[in-house]
Amino acid sequence: MKLLRKWSRILHRDLGYFFIGTSMIYGLSGIALNHLKDWNPNYSVSLKEFNTKIDLKKSPDVKERVKQLVTDIDDVHNYRNHYYPDQHTLKIFLKGGSSVFVDVNTGDGTIEFLRKRPVFYQVNYLHYNPNKWWMWFSDIFAGGLIFLALTSLFMVKGHKGIWGRGGIYMLFGIIIPILFLIFF
Repeated sequence: MKLLRKWSRILHRDLGYFFIGTSMIYGLSGIALNHLKDWNPNYSVSLKEFNTKIDLKKSPDVKERVKQLVTDIDDVHNYRNHYYPDQHTLKIFLKGGSSVFVDVNTGDGTIEFLRKRPVFYQVNYLHYNPNKWWMWFSDIFAGGLIFLALTSLFMVKGHKGIWGRGGIYMLFGIIIPILFLIFF
């Protein structure tokens, strides 16, 4: 048992150091994704209102006028496409996910700018397993978490270990998720 405790501490420590960065990635993105109802963790959205005198009613040559509007309010190189969701509204798509909405009768419009949130966009990208290599690494990480949990059972002996306070904490850590499954 003494040898098991010794190797548990050594491997737990070294694996813990190795997975610090990955733990931060999954921890931050987990918090962000838990609150999707409260905010968009990947993008910040800002609105800017404007008014234009450019005639944007549907016609064969409207594309040039739409590009002129985009030049006036943003950058013509960001123009992607446009369409009319109804007879009174023009929607313009810009690069990067931003959009422009214009009331073609009044010229009143709104630009919706989307900007990637620093750090959160990147950690959420990794949380969604973007490719096969990251999937394999995150599977290894998941296995590492299981290993860290198991080695923690053997690291401390006595009343602070698994047969004492540590065991009580372990039971709470098992009971709380079960209660959530039962009652929520």
